[in-house]
Amino acid sequence: MAGHVQDRWYKTEPGPDGKPVKVKTERFGTGLRYRARYVGPDGTERSQSFPDKQKRKAEAWLVNVEADMSRGDYIDPDAGKVTFEQYVISWIPTQTTDPATRESVESRLRRHALPHIGKRPIGSFTPSHLRAWMRTLEDAGLSAAYRRGIFAHVSTVFTAAVEDRVIRINPCSSRSVKAPRLDPRKVKPWSADRVMAVRKALPDRYAAMVEPAAGCGLRQGEVFGLAVEDVDFLGGVVHVVRQVKLLHNRPVFAPPKGGKQRDVPLPEMVAFALAGHLTQFQTREITLPWKTLDGPPITATLFFSSPEGLSLNRNRFNDRQWRPALRAAKVPSGRDNGMHALRHFYASVLLDAGESIKALSEYLGHHDPGFTLRTYTHLMPASETRTRAAVDRAFRNAAAADGPETARGNS
Repeated sequence: MAGHVQDRWYKTEPGPDGKPVKVKTERFGTGLRYRARYVGPDGTERSQSFPDKQKRKAEAWLVNVEADMSRGDYIDPDAGKVTFEQYVISWIPTQTTDPATRESVESRLRRHALPHIGKRPIGSFTPSHLRAWMRTLEDAGLSAAYRRGIFAHVSTVFTAAVEDRVIRINPCSSRSVKAPRLDPRKVKPWSADRVMAVRKALPDRYAAMVEPAAGCGLRQGEVFGLAVEDVDFLGGVVHVVRQVKLLHNRPVFAPPKGGKQRDVPLPEMVAFALAGHLTQFQTREITLPWKTLDGPPITATLFFSSPEGLSLNRNRFNDRQWRPALRAAKVPSGRDNGMHALRHFYASVLLDAGESIKALSEYLGHHDPGFTLRTYTHLMPASETRTRAAVDRAFRNAAAADGPETARGNS
Protein backbone atom coordinates (compact mmCIF):
# COMPACT_ATOMS: atom_id res chain seq x y z
CA MET A 1 0.00 0.00 0.00
CA ALA A 2 1.24 3.50 -0.85
CA GLY A 3 1.65 5.03 2.62
CA HIS A 4 -0.35 4.24 5.73
CA VAL A 5 -3.46 5.24 7.70
CA GLN A 6 -2.83 7.15 10.92
CA ASP A 7 -5.34 6.97 13.79
CA ARG A 8 -5.20 10.44 15.34
CA TRP A 9 -7.42 9.52 18.28
CA TYR A 10 -5.06 6.86 19.62
CA LYS A 11 -1.34 6.40 19.92
CA THR A 12 0.77 3.44 20.94
CA GLU A 13 3.00 3.66 24.04
CA PRO A 14 4.99 1.11 26.04
CA GLY A 15 2.92 -0.30 28.93
CA PRO A 16 4.09 -1.06 32.50
CA ASP A 17 5.20 -4.51 31.41
CA GLY A 18 6.99 -3.11 28.39
CA LYS A 19 4.34 -4.24 25.94
CA PRO A 20 2.78 -1.62 23.61
CA VAL A 21 -0.67 -0.36 24.52
CA LYS A 22 -3.09 2.06 22.84
CA VAL A 23 -3.86 5.26 24.68
CA LYS A 24 -6.09 8.19 23.82
CA THR A 25 -4.50 11.30 22.32
CA GLU A 26 -5.41 14.89 23.03
CA ARG A 27 -7.48 14.86 19.80
CA PHE A 28 -9.68 11.99 20.93
CA GLY A 29 -13.29 12.55 19.95
CA THR A 30 -12.67 15.74 17.97
CA GLY A 31 -12.06 16.30 14.27
CA LEU A 32 -11.52 13.69 11.60
CA ARG A 33 -10.06 10.52 13.10
CA TYR A 34 -8.08 8.91 10.27
CA ARG A 35 -5.42 10.48 8.10
CA ALA A 36 -4.29 8.55 5.02
CA ARG A 37 -0.71 9.55 4.24
CA TYR A 38 1.48 8.79 1.24
CA VAL A 39 4.48 10.15 -0.67
CA GLY A 40 3.69 11.45 -4.15
CA PRO A 41 5.80 10.99 -7.29
CA ASP A 42 7.51 14.31 -6.60
CA GLY A 43 8.66 13.15 -3.16
CA THR A 44 6.17 15.35 -1.30
CA GLU A 45 4.03 13.83 1.44
CA ARG A 46 0.29 14.09 0.82
CA SER A 47 -2.64 13.20 3.03
CA GLN A 48 -6.43 12.92 3.13
CA SER A 49 -8.53 12.84 6.34
CA PHE A 50 -11.54 10.62 7.06
CA PRO A 51 -14.06 10.58 9.96
CA ASP A 52 -14.52 7.94 12.63
CA LYS A 53 -15.57 4.45 11.49
CA GLN A 54 -14.15 5.01 7.97
CA LYS A 55 -10.76 3.36 8.29
CA ARG A 56 -11.59 0.94 5.49
CA LYS A 57 -12.54 3.83 3.27
CA ALA A 58 -9.20 5.50 4.03
CA GLU A 59 -7.35 2.28 3.19
CA ALA A 60 -9.31 1.89 -0.05
CA TRP A 61 -8.44 5.49 -0.94
CA LEU A 62 -4.74 4.72 -0.49
CA VAL A 63 -5.09 1.62 -2.68
CA ASN A 64 -6.59 3.78 -5.45
CA VAL A 65 -3.77 6.32 -5.11
CA GLU A 66 -1.22 3.53 -5.47
CA ALA A 67 -3.06 2.19 -8.56
CA ASP A 68 -3.16 5.66 -10.12
CA MET A 69 0.59 6.12 -9.60
CA SER A 70 1.37 2.71 -11.06
CA ARG A 71 -0.73 3.48 -14.17
CA GLY A 72 0.60 7.00 -14.55
CA ASP A 73 -2.86 8.46 -13.85
CA TYR A 74 -1.99 10.16 -10.60
CA ILE A 75 -3.32 13.70 -10.10
CA ASP A 76 -1.72 15.95 -7.49
CA PRO A 77 -4.63 17.02 -5.25
CA ASP A 78 -3.11 20.50 -4.91
CA ALA A 79 -2.85 21.02 -8.68
CA GLY A 80 -6.57 21.64 -9.05
CA LYS A 81 -6.44 24.52 -6.57
CA VAL A 82 -5.09 26.87 -9.25
CA THR A 83 -7.88 29.09 -10.54
CA PHE A 84 -9.21 28.86 -14.08
CA GLU A 85 -7.83 32.34 -14.77
CA GLN A 86 -4.35 31.44 -13.50
CA TYR A 87 -4.28 28.35 -15.68
CA VAL A 88 -5.47 30.29 -18.77
CA ILE A 89 -2.73 32.90 -18.25
CA SER A 90 -0.09 30.15 -18.29
CA TRP A 91 -1.79 28.24 -21.14
CA ILE A 92 -2.18 31.06 -23.71
CA PRO A 93 1.57 31.60 -24.37
CA THR A 94 2.05 27.88 -25.09
CA GLN A 95 -0.36 27.87 -28.05
CA THR A 96 1.17 27.27 -31.46
CA THR A 97 -1.73 28.59 -33.56
CA ASP A 98 -1.18 31.64 -35.73
CA PRO A 99 -0.96 34.92 -33.78
CA ALA A 100 -4.30 36.27 -35.00
CA THR A 101 -6.13 33.13 -33.84
CA ARG A 102 -4.31 33.25 -30.52
CA GLU A 103 -5.31 36.89 -30.09
CA SER A 104 -8.95 36.05 -30.86
CA VAL A 105 -9.02 33.16 -28.38
CA GLU A 106 -7.42 35.27 -25.67
CA SER A 107 -9.89 38.10 -26.29
CA ARG A 108 -12.95 35.83 -26.08
CA LEU A 109 -11.75 34.14 -22.89
CA ARG A 110 -10.89 37.49 -21.29
CA ARG A 111 -14.24 39.06 -22.16
CA HIS A 112 -16.69 36.20 -21.73
CA ALA A 113 -15.15 33.48 -19.55
CA LEU A 114 -12.74 34.94 -16.99
CA PRO A 115 -15.19 37.52 -15.54
CA HIS A 116 -17.66 34.70 -14.76
CA ILE A 117 -15.63 31.56 -14.00
CA GLY A 118 -12.05 32.81 -13.77
CA LYS A 119 -11.77 32.91 -9.97
CA ARG A 120 -13.00 29.36 -9.38
CA PRO A 121 -10.35 26.66 -8.69
CA ILE A 122 -10.07 24.61 -11.85
CA GLY A 123 -10.47 21.36 -9.95
CA SER A 124 -13.77 22.42 -8.38
CA PHE A 125 -15.88 22.78 -11.53
CA THR A 126 -19.04 20.76 -11.86
CA PRO A 127 -21.38 20.60 -14.86
CA SER A 128 -23.83 22.91 -13.07
CA HIS A 129 -21.20 25.68 -12.95
CA LEU A 130 -20.78 25.51 -16.72
CA ARG A 131 -24.51 25.33 -17.41
CA ALA A 132 -25.04 28.46 -15.32
CA TRP A 133 -22.21 30.24 -17.14
CA MET A 134 -23.58 29.35 -20.56
CA ARG A 135 -27.01 30.62 -19.51
CA THR A 136 -25.39 33.92 -18.51
CA LEU A 137 -23.91 34.29 -21.99
CA GLU A 138 -27.25 33.46 -23.59
CA ASP A 139 -29.04 36.04 -21.44
CA ALA A 140 -26.43 38.60 -22.53
CA GLY A 141 -27.74 38.26 -26.09
CA LEU A 142 -24.68 36.60 -27.66
CA SER A 143 -25.45 34.60 -30.79
CA ALA A 144 -25.44 30.82 -30.69
CA ALA A 145 -22.50 30.66 -33.08
CA TYR A 146 -20.45 33.06 -30.95
CA ARG A 147 -21.32 31.23 -27.73
CA ARG A 148 -20.42 27.95 -29.37
CA GLY A 149 -16.96 29.30 -30.18
CA ILE A 150 -16.42 30.54 -26.61
CA PHE A 151 -17.55 27.17 -25.23
CA ALA A 152 -15.05 25.41 -27.53
CA HIS A 153 -12.20 27.60 -26.22
CA VAL A 154 -13.11 26.87 -22.58
CA SER A 155 -13.37 23.14 -23.32
CA THR A 156 -9.93 23.24 -24.95
CA VAL A 157 -8.51 24.82 -21.78
CA PHE A 158 -10.02 22.06 -19.63
CA THR A 159 -8.70 19.41 -22.02
CA ALA A 160 -5.22 20.86 -21.67
CA ALA A 161 -5.61 20.80 -17.88
CA VAL A 162 -6.51 17.09 -18.07
CA GLU A 163 -3.45 16.35 -20.19
CA ASP A 164 -1.27 18.37 -17.78
CA ARG A 165 -2.53 16.23 -14.87
CA VAL A 166 -4.15 19.23 -13.23
CA ILE A 167 -7.69 17.75 -13.25
CA ARG A 168 -9.00 14.27 -13.93
CA ILE A 169 -11.84 14.95 -16.35
CA ASN A 170 -13.05 17.79 -18.57
CA PRO A 171 -16.34 19.06 -17.10
CA CYS A 172 -17.37 20.29 -20.56
CA SER A 173 -17.60 16.65 -21.68
CA SER A 174 -20.46 15.96 -19.28
CA ARG A 175 -23.63 14.74 -20.98
CA SER A 176 -25.61 17.56 -19.36
CA VAL A 177 -23.27 20.25 -20.68
CA LYS A 178 -23.91 20.84 -24.36
CA ALA A 179 -22.45 23.34 -26.78
CA PRO A 180 -25.08 25.82 -28.03
CA ARG A 181 -26.92 24.61 -31.07
CA LEU A 182 -26.35 26.66 -34.18
CA ASP A 183 -29.26 28.56 -35.61
CA PRO A 184 -30.52 26.80 -38.74
CA ARG A 185 -29.29 29.25 -41.33
CA LYS A 186 -28.68 28.60 -44.99
CA VAL A 187 -26.44 30.64 -47.21
CA LYS A 188 -28.52 32.82 -49.52
CA PRO A 189 -26.25 33.86 -52.38
CA TRP A 190 -26.57 37.26 -53.97
CA SER A 191 -27.84 37.67 -57.48
CA ALA A 192 -25.49 38.89 -60.19
CA ASP A 193 -27.48 42.14 -60.32
CA ARG A 194 -26.84 42.77 -56.61
CA VAL A 195 -23.13 42.04 -57.04
CA MET A 196 -22.85 44.57 -59.84
CA ALA A 197 -24.98 47.15 -57.97
CA VAL A 198 -22.60 47.04 -55.01
CA ARG A 199 -19.62 47.21 -57.36
CA LYS A 200 -21.04 50.31 -58.98
CA ALA A 201 -21.59 51.91 -55.57
CA LEU A 202 -17.99 51.37 -54.42
CA PRO A 203 -15.44 54.13 -55.03
CA ASP A 204 -13.52 53.59 -58.28
CA ARG A 205 -10.37 52.81 -56.30
CA TYR A 206 -11.99 49.72 -54.78
CA ALA A 207 -14.56 48.65 -57.40
CA ALA A 208 -12.29 46.01 -58.98
CA MET A 209 -12.05 44.23 -55.62
CA VAL A 210 -15.42 42.69 -56.43
CA GLU A 211 -14.06 40.59 -59.29
CA PRO A 212 -11.43 38.50 -57.41
CA ALA A 213 -13.91 38.03 -54.55
CA ALA A 214 -16.98 37.14 -56.65
CA GLY A 215 -15.07 35.65 -59.60
CA CYS A 216 -12.32 33.71 -57.80
CA GLY A 217 -13.78 33.19 -54.33
CA LEU A 218 -11.07 35.11 -52.46
CA ARG A 219 -11.67 36.11 -48.85
CA GLN A 220 -11.52 39.80 -47.96
CA GLY A 221 -8.04 39.55 -46.43
CA GLU A 222 -6.83 37.64 -49.50
CA VAL A 223 -8.14 40.39 -51.79
CA PHE A 224 -6.34 42.96 -49.61
CA GLY A 225 -3.14 40.90 -49.96
CA LEU A 226 -3.42 40.17 -53.69
CA ALA A 227 -0.23 41.21 -55.47
CA VAL A 228 0.53 41.73 -59.15
CA GLU A 229 3.08 38.93 -59.01
CA ASP A 230 0.36 36.52 -57.82
CA VAL A 231 -1.72 36.83 -61.01
CA ASP A 232 -0.67 34.85 -64.08
CA PHE A 233 -2.61 36.67 -66.77
CA LEU A 234 -1.25 34.48 -69.59
CA GLY A 235 -1.73 31.17 -67.76
CA GLY A 236 -5.13 32.16 -66.39
CA VAL A 237 -4.30 31.42 -62.73
CA VAL A 238 -4.42 33.34 -59.47
CA HIS A 239 -1.93 32.17 -56.84
CA VAL A 240 -3.49 32.79 -53.43
CA VAL A 241 -0.45 32.96 -51.17
CA ARG A 242 -1.10 35.66 -48.57
CA GLN A 243 -3.64 37.78 -46.80
CA VAL A 244 -3.57 40.98 -44.78
CA LYS A 245 -4.51 40.40 -41.14
CA LEU A 246 -4.74 42.64 -38.11
CA LEU A 247 -2.87 41.93 -34.89
CA HIS A 248 -3.73 44.38 -32.15
CA ASN A 249 -5.17 46.51 -34.99
CA ARG A 250 -1.83 46.56 -36.82
CA PRO A 251 -1.49 44.92 -40.26
CA VAL A 252 0.70 41.91 -41.06
CA PHE A 253 1.03 39.62 -44.04
CA ALA A 254 0.05 36.04 -43.27
CA PRO A 255 -0.68 32.81 -45.14
CA PRO A 256 -4.30 32.26 -46.24
CA LYS A 257 -6.68 30.89 -43.64
CA GLY A 258 -5.54 27.51 -42.38
CA GLY A 259 -2.12 28.10 -43.94
CA LYS A 260 -3.45 26.68 -47.19
CA GLN A 261 -2.07 28.30 -50.34
CA ARG A 262 -3.98 27.49 -53.51
CA ASP A 263 -4.30 28.17 -57.23
CA VAL A 264 -7.62 29.41 -58.59
CA PRO A 265 -8.69 29.66 -62.26
CA LEU A 266 -8.65 33.26 -63.51
CA PRO A 267 -11.79 34.03 -65.55
CA GLU A 268 -11.40 36.55 -68.36
CA MET A 269 -13.77 39.04 -66.73
CA VAL A 270 -11.65 39.05 -63.57
CA ALA A 271 -8.47 39.43 -65.61
CA PHE A 272 -9.96 42.38 -67.52
CA ALA A 273 -11.08 44.05 -64.29
CA LEU A 274 -7.66 43.69 -62.64
CA ALA A 275 -5.86 44.85 -65.80
CA GLY A 276 -8.17 47.85 -66.04
CA HIS A 277 -7.50 48.68 -62.40
CA LEU A 278 -3.76 48.71 -63.12
CA THR A 279 -4.27 51.31 -65.85
CA GLN A 280 -6.21 53.59 -63.49
CA PHE A 281 -4.37 53.29 -60.20
CA GLN A 282 -0.71 53.02 -59.37
CA THR A 283 0.34 49.82 -57.62
CA ARG A 284 2.25 50.17 -54.36
CA GLU A 285 5.08 48.09 -52.99
CA ILE A 286 4.00 47.54 -49.42
CA THR A 287 6.19 45.99 -46.75
CA LEU A 288 4.64 44.32 -43.71
CA PRO A 289 5.93 41.88 -41.09
CA TRP A 290 5.20 38.22 -41.77
CA LYS A 291 2.69 36.55 -39.41
CA THR A 292 3.71 38.41 -36.25
CA LEU A 293 4.34 42.07 -35.45
CA ASP A 294 8.04 41.32 -35.05
CA GLY A 295 8.17 38.90 -37.99
CA PRO A 296 10.53 39.28 -40.96
CA PRO A 297 9.53 42.06 -43.40
CA ILE A 298 7.85 40.93 -46.62
CA THR A 299 7.27 43.20 -49.62
CA ALA A 300 4.48 42.72 -52.17
CA THR A 301 3.17 44.90 -55.00
CA LEU A 302 -0.48 45.05 -53.99
CA PHE A 303 -3.35 45.74 -56.36
CA PHE A 304 -5.36 47.53 -53.71
CA SER A 305 -4.14 50.03 -51.15
CA SER A 306 -5.30 53.21 -49.45
CA PRO A 307 -4.81 56.61 -51.11
CA GLU A 308 -1.93 57.12 -48.68
CA GLY A 309 -0.20 54.01 -50.02
CA LEU A 310 -0.93 51.83 -46.99
CA SER A 311 -2.37 48.33 -46.79
CA LEU A 312 -6.12 48.22 -46.29
CA ASN A 313 -7.54 47.93 -42.79
CA ARG A 314 -10.67 45.75 -42.75
CA ASN A 315 -12.35 47.76 -39.99
CA ARG A 316 -11.92 51.09 -41.76
CA PHE A 317 -12.74 49.63 -45.17
CA ASN A 318 -15.96 48.00 -43.96
CA ASP A 319 -17.05 51.12 -42.13
CA ARG A 320 -16.11 53.74 -44.72
CA GLN A 321 -16.41 51.91 -48.04
CA TRP A 322 -18.36 48.65 -47.89
CA ARG A 323 -21.35 49.62 -45.74
CA PRO A 324 -21.96 52.90 -47.59
CA ALA A 325 -21.89 50.93 -50.85
CA LEU A 326 -24.50 48.53 -49.44
CA ARG A 327 -26.73 51.45 -48.50
CA ALA A 328 -26.34 53.03 -51.93
CA ALA A 329 -27.23 49.70 -53.58
CA LYS A 330 -30.21 49.30 -51.19
CA VAL A 331 -28.72 46.12 -49.70
CA PRO A 332 -29.41 45.53 -45.98
CA SER A 333 -26.32 45.62 -43.82
CA GLY A 334 -25.59 42.72 -41.47
CA ARG A 335 -23.47 39.62 -41.10
CA ASP A 336 -24.99 37.99 -44.19
CA ASN A 337 -24.01 40.89 -46.43
CA GLY A 338 -20.39 41.41 -45.62
CA MET A 339 -17.78 41.08 -48.32
CA HIS A 340 -17.92 37.32 -47.68
CA ALA A 341 -21.23 37.32 -49.58
CA LEU A 342 -19.21 37.64 -52.80
CA ARG A 343 -17.48 34.37 -51.95
CA HIS A 344 -20.88 32.70 -51.51
CA PHE A 345 -21.90 34.09 -54.90
CA TYR A 346 -18.82 32.45 -56.43
CA ALA A 347 -19.72 29.10 -54.87
CA SER A 348 -23.33 29.29 -56.09
CA VAL A 349 -22.24 30.06 -59.67
CA LEU A 350 -19.84 27.11 -59.77
CA LEU A 351 -22.34 24.66 -58.30
CA ASP A 352 -25.05 25.82 -60.69
CA ALA A 353 -22.62 25.17 -63.55
CA GLY A 354 -22.10 21.59 -62.33
CA GLU A 355 -18.66 21.99 -60.74
CA SER A 356 -17.77 19.27 -58.24
CA ILE A 357 -17.70 19.85 -54.50
CA LYS A 358 -14.08 18.66 -54.40
CA ALA A 359 -12.96 21.25 -56.96
CA LEU A 360 -15.00 24.01 -55.30
CA SER A 361 -13.48 23.13 -51.94
CA GLU A 362 -9.97 23.46 -53.39
CA TYR A 363 -10.75 26.79 -55.05
CA LEU A 364 -12.24 28.18 -51.82
CA GLY A 365 -9.32 26.92 -49.73
CA HIS A 366 -11.49 24.87 -47.37
CA HIS A 367 -9.76 22.34 -45.16
CA ASP A 368 -12.29 19.63 -45.95
CA PRO A 369 -14.69 19.03 -48.88
CA GLY A 370 -17.21 17.85 -46.28
CA PHE A 371 -17.35 21.36 -44.86
CA THR A 372 -17.99 22.74 -48.35
CA LEU A 373 -20.76 20.21 -48.88
CA ARG A 374 -22.43 21.03 -45.55
CA THR A 375 -22.28 24.75 -46.30
CA TYR A 376 -23.56 24.71 -49.88
CA THR A 377 -25.43 21.42 -50.30
CA HIS A 378 -28.78 23.27 -50.55
CA LEU A 379 -27.46 25.16 -53.58
CA MET A 380 -26.70 22.01 -55.56
CA PRO A 381 -29.19 21.05 -58.28
CA ALA A 382 -31.69 18.52 -56.96
CA SER A 383 -31.23 14.88 -57.93
CA GLU A 384 -34.59 14.82 -59.70
CA THR A 385 -33.61 17.84 -61.80
CA ARG A 386 -30.32 16.25 -62.82
CA THR A 387 -32.06 12.96 -63.67
CA ARG A 388 -34.67 14.59 -65.91
CA ALA A 389 -32.05 16.69 -67.64
CA ALA A 390 -29.76 13.69 -68.20
CA VAL A 391 -32.51 11.49 -69.69
CA ASP A 392 -33.83 14.30 -71.87
CA ARG A 393 -30.34 15.03 -73.09
CA ALA A 394 -29.72 11.35 -73.93
CA PHE A 395 -32.94 11.05 -75.94
CA ARG A 396 -32.31 14.32 -77.80
CA ASN A 397 -28.80 13.18 -78.71
CA ALA A 398 -30.10 9.78 -79.93
CA ALA A 399 -32.83 11.40 -82.01
CA ALA A 400 -30.37 13.83 -83.55
CA ALA A 401 -28.00 11.00 -84.45
CA ASP A 402 -30.67 8.75 -86.04
CA GLY A 403 -32.61 11.50 -87.78
CA PRO A 404 -36.35 12.06 -87.63
CA GLU A 405 -37.22 9.32 -90.19
CA THR A 406 -35.30 6.64 -88.31
CA ALA A 407 -36.77 7.75 -85.02
CA ARG A 408 -40.34 7.40 -86.46
CA GLY A 409 -39.57 4.02 -87.96
CA ASN A 410 -38.37 2.62 -84.68
CA SER A 411 -41.37 3.85 -82.73
